[in-house]
Amino acid sequence: MKKDLSLNDGTPTEGTTGSGTLGESLRSQGVSRRSFMKFCATTASMMALPPSMIPLIANALENAMRPSVIWLSFQECTGCTESLTRAHSPTVESLIFESISLDYHHTLQAASGEAAEAAREAAMEENFGNYLLVVDGSIPLDNPGYSTIAGISNLDMLTESAKGAAAIIAVGTCATYGGIPHANPNPTGAVSVKDIIKDKRIINVPGCPPIPVVITGVLAHYLTFGSIPELDHIGRPKAFYGQSIHDRCYRRPFYDKGQFAETFDDEGAKKGWCLFKLGCRGPTTYNACATTKWNNGTSFPIESGHPCLGCSEPDFWDGGGFYKALSMPTEDISKTAVYTVAGAAAAGAVIGALNRGKKSNSDKIHIKTTIDDLRK
Repeated sequence: MKKDLSLNDGTPTEGTTGSGTLGESLRSQGVSRRSFMKFCATTASMMALPPSMIPLIANALENAMRPSVIWLSFQECTGCTESLTRAHSPTVESLIFESISLDYHHTLQAASGEAAEAAREAAMEENFGNYLLVVDGSIPLDNPGYSTIAGISNLDMLTESAKGAAAIIAVGTCATYGGIPHANPNPTGAVSVKDIIKDKRIINVPGCPPIPVVITGVLAHYLTFGSIPELDHIGRPKAFYGQSIHDRCYRRPFYDKGQFAETFDDEGAKKGWCLFKLGCRGPTTYNACATTKWNNGTSFPIESGHPCLGCSEPDFWDGGGFYKALSMPTEDISKTAVYTVAGAAAAGAVIGALNRGKKSNSDKIHIKTTIDDLRK
């Protein structure tokens, strides 16, 4: 074990990882017991765990030794790191992120060049089999020279670092699906982490970028239970990606009544009606945006008046123009207004299923968004 190499000049030092437990680290940063328990309660709720599990989560987190984490950034925009670090005020989730032994992160660490790589290699050797590997960004396969770090190709660095990892967390849509670099015509041959690593447990945390509390929630689950959370069919934690944004959206009642905004400045938009006809992909997008929200629970895109782009779904960039209702049902959805509340909910569920089926077809065709589309 060792000290945080990312916080010094990059020269490996002897000693223990961090300073004591995670609880001690949080208390030293001024986190009150009340705030800590509130975070544990929120984490339990988002994981669909009963209230009786809150003390267990609190005890496990408080006594957990700070894990060694190696964070690799490949073809990406740094948005995933910004999501965690650009908070207006310190939150428990950001402090938990800061309290792990982040032994390598070339965006945040002071070290560079040989010293930075020495830190990564030391962390891998001293914590072999126990460290967490976090990856954001896609990996180019067409030419290793498209993206390198210290002269090492992304592919070689990933395969080397994955060997001793206890688990791998692919953060952001680029790492989970290839993201924007993977978009048609995919000039770099970008692929996801799971396309390369086949012998390790991989937790996909998609989003462009992901919600901060979702990233730290996955870390909290690992620290609490020593295992990865239950995943869906494409490797996402069900606790955060188990329901569509549409099903949890506060504008859902307007959808069921057939009340839709037709433009961004019509009366429907001003009244907060459903944004489905303006391209919202909430019915086919699974994420916690509608419940967890952003900026310390302040809002999320739909609440701010903009349709969901579906950024946590595979190939969202190639799904057509963002402001076109690409999954529009063949029937006149405005007729749902004549249904009862129960009937409308059922109709909405059926239409959602139709939408998901049609999305797979629309994703195959890349439709460019024009200036005229933006002016509508």
